[in-house]
Amino acid sequence: MNELFCKEFLDYFPTYTELKDLRLTFITNCIFNNFITHTSIMLNIVTIYAIHKTSAMAKTLKTLLLSLAFSDLAVGLFSQPLYTFFLVKCLQLDNLNCDTYQVLIISGYLFSTASFFGVVAVSVDRFLAVHLHLRYQELVTHRRVVVVVIGKWLCSAFVSLITLWGLPGTRDLIGSVVAAFGFTVTFVVYTRIYFIVRRHKKQIHSMKVQEVAHSDEMKNFIVLIKSTVSLFYVYILLLICYLPFFICSAVIRILGSSIASKHFFLYSLTLIFLNSSLNPVIYCWKMRHVRHAIMDILRKMSRKSNRPLRINYNRSLSVVQIDN
Repeated sequence: MNELFCKEFLDYFPTYTELKDLRLTFITNCIFNNFITHTSIMLNIVTIYAIHKTSAMAKTLKTLLLSLAFSDLAVGLFSQPLYTFFLVKCLQLDNLNCDTYQVLIISGYLFSTASFFGVVAVSVDRFLAVHLHLRYQELVTHRRVVVVVIGKWLCSAFVSLITLWGLPGTRDLIGSVVAAFGFTVTFVVYTRIYFIVRRHKKQIHSMKVQEVAHSDEMKNFIVLIKSTVSLFYVYILLLICYLPFFICSAVIRILGSSIASKHFFLYSLTLIFLNSSLNPVIYCWKMRHVRHAIMDILRKMSRKSNRPLRINYNRSLSVVQIDN
């Protein structure tokens, strides 16, 4: 099994003779990945706390977003440090590269696949909310969402185990199937959402302004559409960050490896890890309730950090007054 991983390692990463041409690429990825490791951990911790404290969000959506944020946090805690460690080992021409690569692939597949499935699950949830509308709470219960979250992690663990025990061709096939399924489902889901929103917009325009303002059902639907559009940006971000990796892997498998393909493959891995840092930014930017919760957290932190300074300053003033 170790020999298979070592052979696959040479297809995607440079040999000792090729390392000179890719040394700058390794250093650049190492520095940048080390930076986004910290942002991924800090931003996702704050996001998890903010989502947990947000009471205005539906419990089902909150559960799915928390699971997605936890998988992104796990990428920052485990996969990204392993990737940085792996890059450093390569630069040092260490003989443990192959073993490090094996651990990196298993960890990367587990948490990145969980994050990928998390975006797909959130997309499907928003489609059901828009499509079912009033029946959504009846059919999409919290218990069923928890079952979906557990199933998502079990599927991610299965994909990760396949990378450990399966042949390279089997891993590529399963990875391609998972990626094709996820991207197809999310594309179909958001296409359907677009037509549903378009139809409801026509209904809103046909209604009088007073009717729209006094219709609680229409108000709730508008709020639902805003949350759905916000999470659409998460899907677009997923496409941008994950597609280059799958394209590079396919090119290497079909056409063979080269210096150029290995160069882009290293950046595609970093781009996948960058996704875990950018998802919290999307939540804060596009989701009002999460943004307000994060702002409250920052205000409280600012007050706590300034409080000791004010106490010391007042004490110093009192001492001066006594001396005078």
